[in-house]
Amino acid sequence: MSDVPAAAAGKGRPAGGRAAATAAGPGLWNIANVLTMIRLLLVPGFVLLMLADGGHDPVWRAWAWAAFTIAMITDLFDGELARRYNLVTDFGKIADPIADKAIMGAALICLSLLAELPWWVTAVILARELGITALRFWVIRHGVIPASRGGKAKTLAQGVAVGMYILVLPGLLATARWWVMAAAVVLTVGTALDYIRQAIVLRRAGLARERGGRRTAEREESER
Repeated sequence: MSDVPAAAAGKGRPAGGRAAATAAGPGLWNIANVLTMIRLLLVPGFVLLMLADGGHDPVWRAWAWAAFTIAMITDLFDGELARRYNLVTDFGKIADPIADKAIMGAALICLSLLAELPWWVTAVILARELGITALRFWVIRHGVIPASRGGKAKTLAQGVAVGMYILVLPGLLATARWWVMAAAVVLTVGTALDYIRQAIVLRRAGLARERGGRRTAEREESER
């Protein structure tokens, strides 16, 4: 991004050029999209680090944790930057959720393959993430289901819990991570039920508006 203020950057340019640039929207290569791309590129690197030397070497696992943490940090910033600086693009709308699911899914599957996390936990979390994404697309013509505080807490809990499982932790910390993962699973299921409720309400309201619009159109047509 440029450090030049928007007002100053516009000096010396035709007004029509500024309007055209605004109408064209942000380009593909903006900071938000670059962060999303970095997160996508980190996924295969994370898997290699996670499974290196049999998957139980503390040093390789520490490097895997670093890659996972960087991916989670980019997740925190790319969406916020896109909204704040009007950098929302079609690529970002598609790639951002894919990157989110890819890094979390890769971590969960690797942990289950290494027999460190029960497969049912991985199945519950992945089913929730994929199911809610599909649900959002199902109701998107009626409106957008906003991210809730519970959803944000779920994401934080999942990130912390999975991060703790990635690291080779001793004694009490290994026990603590179980409780953090338990909280993440509870939030995962609870927020899923809330999103389903919101989707049903949103769809019913949307269908009611459509029926009302059709009746109005038919009445106006009959009065002509």
